[in-house]
This record gives sequence, structure tokens and C-alpha cells, in this order.
Amino acid sequence: MINEAALLESKALRSGVLERTDVLDRVKALSLLPDGMHVTTAMVAAYFHVGVKAIESLVIDHREELEANGYRVLAGTELTSFKEVCGIQSRTRALALYPRRAVLNVAMLLRDSEVARQVRVYLLDMEYMARTQPVDNNAVHSPVEDLNEHIDRRITHILGKTVVPLFNTLIETSGEHSRELVALREDVENVERRLCWHHQRMRVLEAGTPADAVGTSIKAMTWQAFERHVADLLRRDGCTQVVVRQARSDRGIDITGHTADGRSVAVQCKNRDGRWSVPSADMQKFAGAARTLQPADVALFVATSQFSSEAQAIADLTGIITIARDELEAWSAGVRLKALSGGSRTSGRAGPTPSA
Repeated sequence: MINEAALLESKALRSGVLERTDVLDRVKALSLLPDGMHVTTAMVAAYFHVGVKAIESLVIDHREELEANGYRVLAGTELTSFKEVCGIQSRTRALALYPRRAVLNVAMLLRDSEVARQVRVYLLDMEYMARTQPVDNNAVHSPVEDLNEHIDRRITHILGKTVVPLFNTLIETSGEHSRELVALREDVENVERRLCWHHQRMRVLEAGTPADAVGTSIKAMTWQAFERHVADLLRRDGCTQVVVRQARSDRGIDITGHTADGRSVAVQCKNRDGRWSVPSADMQKFAGAARTLQPADVALFVATSQFSSEAQAIADLTGIITIARDELEAWSAGVRLKALSGGSRTSGRAGPTPSA
């Protein structure tokens, strides 16, 4: 699996994932100029929460690579025409423009930005999942089946790459109507996940094997990849500011973030053999961290195994939501986690159900 350091250092590896510009809006809404295609240096800096000088310095060091991915500087009559088209009133004599591909390129080069790091993690998660998904080379599909699959995948692509990012942008600028837009976005994401779930179940049935592709993929993950996988599920279900700590000093909390309605989230992940049960000691440690050291509105304990009766009792007592192997596999396959939506209960088993 490609690691983050390799992605930062290798131009060839960066080039291999530059088509995945949709991850920008998955992590955070990217505001565009009125032409719907470009952003300025200031807009790039605002997206990554860094100063303009940091972006300008990065351009100096990697100008050739960025230009290959669409970065350019307008001046003279070309700039005048662009200002007229976009309605820009600035008197600047030159304007640097970045298409989405160049912005993603910046994300893979910018070291001192948490947003850029989250974009890289998202890319790595997608690359890992793509490499670990089982492939059935013997499956034979009719032209009609291939056409239906192509149409469904095209719909999924449009929902994920166009409609959801549009909702993200509207939510950031909507003010009093944000709650209604969040609800609409959730409906669209539910449709997208339902299509993904349908594809996976059909693949399993057509292959004629009881093996669960999702379970197999999760079982193959390292603990680091598993934490990134859970973080990706949080983002998919609308969570923002998702951070994977992956440090020895995490104080019992592996992932933090916020739900779409603003509640704080703390997550503990345990990637162990399915025959292993989460003991009460682990639950006590997480309860102390999520309820005392760093209080969270939503505390999730996600495990690839089951929970011991003592651990579950502590979870119920302290309001910890447990996500055992079966719930995790359903969540990974596209089922929305109720605990992350507004008005959900605050303790017990997660119990995800298929999104309608």
C-alpha cells in the first residue's frame, strides 16, 4: 500500500491519483470562481487553511508539475477577458488560476496543512480499498447486464462527484436553510450508498460464493488502514474535521470529528481476530477518555470482533455506542450509521439499517 510519505515524495505516484479530484469536496467544500472551473491562490490558501505565501512558495518549488496539471497565470488581454466573463472587479495585473486537478496536486505537496493531510489520507484509503477488493475474473455478464451496471455506476459517479459537492457548497453559504440542505444531502448520499450496496450484493450472488467481500477486505487491513477506513466511513456519513491520530499518545481515542449537525465525535478502533472479544478493561479506558479526558457528544467503539458482556454493560452504562463485526460490515457496505444522524439514541448497539 502507498504510504503518505511516498505520496509526498514521488511525482509518479501523485500522477497516478490526480483523476480523483472528487476527494476535495469529500473532505471539504471547494468554492470555485464564477466560471465553475478555477480558483485563485487566495482561494486555495483558504481551502487548506494556510497563508497565501505558503501556496506561492509551493508553486515556486513545483511550478512545472503544477502547470502540467492546469496551473497558469493570466495577464494582459487574456486576463481582461477572464475578468469580464467572471465579473471580477480587481485591478490586479496578473491572476494565478488553479483547476481542480492542480488543487489536488497542491494537496499532495503541502505538508503543513491538516486539510491537505486529510485529502491524502482519503486518497490512500481509496487506493487501498481498490487494491483489496476481490476480483472475479471468471464472471460472465450479458450485454444487458453490462449496460445496466454501467448506467448504475454512472449515476453513482454523478451523485458522488457533482450533486453531493454542490450540496456541500450550498450548506456552507446557506445560513438559516442549512438544516434542510443537510437533510437533502443525506437523502442523496443514501441513494448513492444504496446503489453501492446493491452492486456488492449482486456481485456476491453472481459469484455463487457465501464469502462476504466487505468482511474479507476488512480482515486484510492493518490497524492503521482500519482506522483510516473508519475515518472514511465517518466522512461518508457527513462528518467533518475528521482526524486520525495514529499516535501512541492518543489517550484512548483514535479518531475525532464532528457530525453534520455539529456534535463532537470520539472513536476507538480495535482490529483483532474475529474470535477475540473486546474486554471490559478496553471499554473502561475508552469510557474514561471519551467521557472525562476529552468529553464527546457521540462516543463510538468500533471493533472487528464482538464485545464481552462486561464490556457491553459498561458501554450501556456510560453511553458508549458499540459497533461489532456485523454492524461494521454493514456500515462498510454502504449502510448509514444512525448514531451519526440527528436525534439518534446515545448508547447501546449501533444497529445500522439499510438506507432507503
